[in-house]
Amino acid sequence: MTPPAPTPHDDDGGRDRTRMEHPSDRPAGSHEARDLTRTLMRTEFRERRSVTTELAATTVRRPPRSTREIENSLRRRLGLGRLGERLDPTPWLWGWLGPLVVTALAAVMRLVDLNHPTRLIFDETYYVKQAFSLLTLGYEGDWPAEDDDENDAINSRFADGDYSDLVSEADYVVHPQVGKWMIAVGLRLFGADNGAGWRFSAAIVGALSVLLLARTARRLFGSAALGTVAGLLLAIDGVHLTESRTSLLDVFLMFWVLVGFWCVLRDRDASRARLAHRTAPIRAAEESRAFHAAADAAARPAEPDRPAEPDRPAEPERRGRGVGVRWWLVGAGVALGLACGVKWSGIYAVAVFGVLAFAWDLSARRAIGERRWFTTSVVRGGIPAFVALVPTAALTYVASWASWFAHPGAYRRQWAADLRAAGEPVPRPWLPDWLNSWWDYHLAMWDFHNGLRSEHSYEAHPITWILQLRPTSFYWPENEPPPEACGAARCAEAITNLGNPVIWWLAVPALGVLLHTAIKGRDWRAWAILAGYAAMYLPWFAYAHRTVFSFYSVAFVPYVVLCLTFVVGWATGLLRPPPHTDGWLAAGPAASSRRGGWRTDEPTRLARFLTDDGSVRPTPTAWAILLAVVALAVVAAAFWWPLWSAQPVSYDFWRAHMWLPSWI
Repeated sequence: MTPPAPTPHDDDGGRDRTRMEHPSDRPAGSHEARDLTRTLMRTEFRERRSVTTELAATTVRRPPRSTREIENSLRRRLGLGRLGERLDPTPWLWGWLGPLVVTALAAVMRLVDLNHPTRLIFDETYYVKQAFSLLTLGYEGDWPAEDDDENDAINSRFADGDYSDLVSEADYVVHPQVGKWMIAVGLRLFGADNGAGWRFSAAIVGALSVLLLARTARRLFGSAALGTVAGLLLAIDGVHLTESRTSLLDVFLMFWVLVGFWCVLRDRDASRARLAHRTAPIRAAEESRAFHAAADAAARPAEPDRPAEPDRPAEPERRGRGVGVRWWLVGAGVALGLACGVKWSGIYAVAVFGVLAFAWDLSARRAIGERRWFTTSVVRGGIPAFVALVPTAALTYVASWASWFAHPGAYRRQWAADLRAAGEPVPRPWLPDWLNSWWDYHLAMWDFHNGLRSEHSYEAHPITWILQLRPTSFYWPENEPPPEACGAARCAEAITNLGNPVIWWLAVPALGVLLHTAIKGRDWRAWAILAGYAAMYLPWFAYAHRTVFSFYSVAFVPYVVLCLTFVVGWATGLLRPPPHTDGWLAAGPAASSRRGGWRTDEPTRLARFLTDDGSVRPTPTAWAILLAVVALAVVAAAFWWPLWSAQPVSYDFWRAHMWLPSWI
């Protein structure tokens, strides 16, 4: 049997050791030797080319991958599971059971004794009465009062069911109507003469936001345990709790932004799955063409007197494909439009989450190897994302003013028409009167918000919010409760909008870890959480010159909780680095061990609760960290509960909770 021809990588340089001595080794000077040398070298080259062609033919005979195989490969690059892969029923059940349990706890904490205090507190004097006016008139009517004492008398009559102070003249209000319409739901269900009616909508929205955050964390971290921890921490936070038990607007703003955040996360997975699905057939066709072209080239006979040029594979097609209508971004646009309809600060979430969606599309197209990934991301990713998100949010916001448009008696509704009827010049005369009036009203609101500089004893610079250095007092009755109310010589009753110190103070160093993981580790989950800070916290530094309060921080408390949960998951090993990343912080000695590939035993239910694949075995140190954070937060919540829910306590008890002078 003839031995195979040697390849060019053999030790002897590819020459046949059995061949006779090369003529070039003979003494020079012979014409016949030179001719023989050329002949033998030409023969050797043909032999080598034949071997190369044979190897190439062997290589190209490997059939091209199927479309499904390519799609699964693309999905792996994009951080998605394989086609048809579903979550095991056990972690799926844990992923709902844990969040529902902490949501039930949150609902109890927010609904119990909701009627107390029995009078309007803090800014309820504005929003509850405006909500009642919307139900009665269809717009915000005025409740005229000359001073604070008269306003207190109006509030007292309102709480007793006497609404005669409401007049049909429109009131100048500086926030849109969505939040007040949501408050009005509780008034319709339970009446406007009791605290349960005033605060019911805030309590329900607060409890629902706990469920939504827990489910968001489970999706982000791939762990029902971390999702449950995140929901629990939000449920027992003082800022979130007090504003869920008080009829203010900020809790509704927080809720709708969180809904938008959830939709943007869902869009990330959905758009990547669709991108892989639409790209796979194109890549399969490319591989098939390359396979057949290489096979044809290998089968062609070589010309005897000329070396064959190496076959050049066809340039692969890497044109990007669109992903169709991004319905999750449309949903995010609706949610964020409603957020803007509560307070204008929702517009920052539209901008930041829009940039986040574009950045994720950019990274996805680069990950799958598109040739002009930046241009394609702009044309096929960024522009469709913008169209799905921004116009939807804008139209939703405009639609939220439907009641204002429908009622001629609303504030400034007839402003442009009245100027035109009086023969006075109308600014922007090219606009329809209704739109011109609406726009001028917005200009007036902008001037108010940007120029608000009245001094207040509880104003706080935004830099102090993340440390909760100056909480806002929502309730402190002028008359102290009688001694029998608390069993002490002097009693106190208060609602202090103070965040859970364990959560907020631990989240400050956790934020540093999160920043490192986002920048060095390129962890998309860290960037998503930071986007929440960027949308709902950082813009306030641009308005630090005006009067601002720390209770605005409820809008970004979900991302504070996610930040702390992320770092707890990293420290305990429950959180895995995303695929295709480097620079991710290596977990310390508390990291949990993972099952090796040789293990054949099935994961326990507890393991499936800790992570979706049940691959984690927590070390004692990991358990200690996880349980310590949760236990300390729960103890702190129990400690401050009386001051979050206006329970009568002794003055000394209240004073013992004022750890910092700025808390008083």
